[in-house]
Amino acid sequence: MNRTISRNEFRKEVIESITLSLVQFKIEWSGACQIISPIYEELAASYKGQANFFTVDVEEEPGLDNEYGVIELPTILFFKSGEVIDHVTGLTPKNVVISKIENALNRN
Repeated sequence: MNRTISRNEFRKEVIESITLSLVQFKIEWSGACQIISPIYEELAASYKGQANFFTVDVEEEPGLDNEYGVIELPTILFFKSGEVIDHVTGLTPKNVVISKIENALNRN
């Protein structure tokens, strides 16, 4: 399931994990973020056990977005073994996100 993550947990949960991790950078009051959030929750449930899903609220955890070059919200970064391997930005269609998840899961 999707879990909000803090800067302190980020290294252990995302960077040090060998499992595919998706991290959604968002801000609560953004309309685009509110549209994407239910889709992200649904994907988190669908891929439970295959990938980890996290959310970073950039107002609660300032600076983490800048470290990873996040300019537009929402942005979802795909991490595997500590490296950013893919991303989606803005109002990305669900089928595009699914395709990117499948590609990331099949990547060595």
